[in-house]
This record gives sequence, C-alpha cells and structure tokens, in this order.
Amino acid sequence: MTTVLLSLGSNLRPQHYLHLAVEVLRERFGQLRVSPAYRTAAVGFDGPDFLNNAVMLDTAMPLAELDHWLHQVEDAHGRDRSGPRFSDRTLDIDVVYYGDLVVEGPGHLRIPRPELKHAFVLKPLADIAPDFVDPVQQRTLAQMWRAHPQYGDAFDTVELQE
Repeated sequence: MTTVLLSLGSNLRPQHYLHLAVEVLRERFGQLRVSPAYRTAAVGFDGPDFLNNAVMLDTAMPLAELDHWLHQVEDAHGRDRSGPRFSDRTLDIDVVYYGDLVVEGPGHLRIPRPELKHAFVLKPLADIAPDFVDPVQQRTLAQMWRAHPQYGDAFDTVELQE
C-alpha cells in the first residue's frame, strides 16, 4: 500500500462539491484522513473564493490509474476543462504526493506538485500529515509549513455540506 496525499479545491458550490469528493474517495478507498476546508482567494484569475482541503489515503492503485480515476471523478462532478487553465471549477483533485515517488511528466503529472508553494495546498496537508517527509526537500510537511511566509496567518475554516 502507498500513502497518497491529495489536494482538493472548488470555487463553484465548493461546500457541496468538496463534501461529495470526500464521500466518493471514502467509498473507493475506505478510511481517510481529511483536513479542514479553508477559504482562499482565487489564484491566477479573478473569480469567487476557493475552498481547499486535503485528504490522505492508502492505496495499491498505480499512480497513472489513480490520476485517471481522479480525473473521472472531477468530470462526473461537472468539471469543465474547456476554459483557461486558471478558471472557476466545481472540483479539482490533485495528487500532491504518491509515497516517496518523484515524477516529472508525462504531460501534466508532476509529483510532488509545484502548487506546494501555495498555503492553500501546504497548510491542509500539514494539518493531516505533519510528519510526512517530502522526498525532494527531505523535510516534513510541518517543517515546510513553519517555513512558509503565511505560517501564523489566520485562515477562515468552512464546514462542508451535503
């Protein structure tokens, strides 16, 4: 089994879609560790605020198969890929870590995800997996979060709803 850390985000009915995503993940993978959902401003475009959270799970599913399955989950929940890369979305689920694997392609797949530089990705991950060691930086997520410029800032936590 491999420990996988996912970053989830939504800015279109985000409480609804993040709740659904967690339920689908729970149905497929069983026990999950789920972070609080945090409200953050859209990055890269002008749009409604996002809610972001993180999920930790264990799976024997190979990375490529998992990535494909997550794209199907996004699509099944109304994800529109026809617009610009930075745009409103019902659901975005990214594999940030797949065990200690480091991947640079093909295509969009990069592990660890470069979005780790953003507090909306790093903080929820550090909440649920503070002792997880980044295979590139060789630091725990807690150490990485403590070194982040937004460490110590207040973040608005939002409850998910059905």
